[in-house]
Amino acid sequence: MAESTVTRAWYPKGSCPKVKSYPGHKSVAYSGFVIPETGELFITKPDWFNYETTITCIREFLTSHPVEDGKHLYIVMDNAPWHKKAKRLINEDGRYADIKEAATIISLPPYSPDLNPIEQVWRVTRREKTHNRFWETLEKLVGVLDNWFSTFKNPNDKLATLCSFS
Repeated sequence: MAESTVTRAWYPKGSCPKVKSYPGHKSVAYSGFVIPETGELFITKPDWFNYETTITCIREFLTSHPVEDGKHLYIVMDNAPWHKKAKRLINEDGRYADIKEAATIISLPPYSPDLNPIEQVWRVTRREKTHNRFWETLEKLVGVLDNWFSTFKNPNDKLATLCSFS
């Protein structure tokens, strides 16, 4: 999400708009969970994406949002290799019984990000916070994104409308 991209803006015909980009390969990773009914957003910042960090993020989410008695959560994930492995381990390995008891992982069909509510959050975040912008340091970008995501920690209409299918 730390890319500098030019997108959807008015420019003089024939011009070649440019956005500076920071040299190097520093990046920041965010993993998120959105509750479509309320718009509530839960964000974690794993060091890297792999099955272990995916499982850790799921546990952090479940710890912060305990499942009420008689309820069960459904967590929608895409087909990233680390999501597939995390799902397989959660379903087959007893070390992850706590997750399996609280939630069912649903894998989306390939190439269907529009069906994943969190993808709508990433899309609007890029549109409103990262596209056509340059930050001199990664820390400034992280500050902007952390502030943006914190505005959705509580139930809100913006993400509820954006992420619901009703």
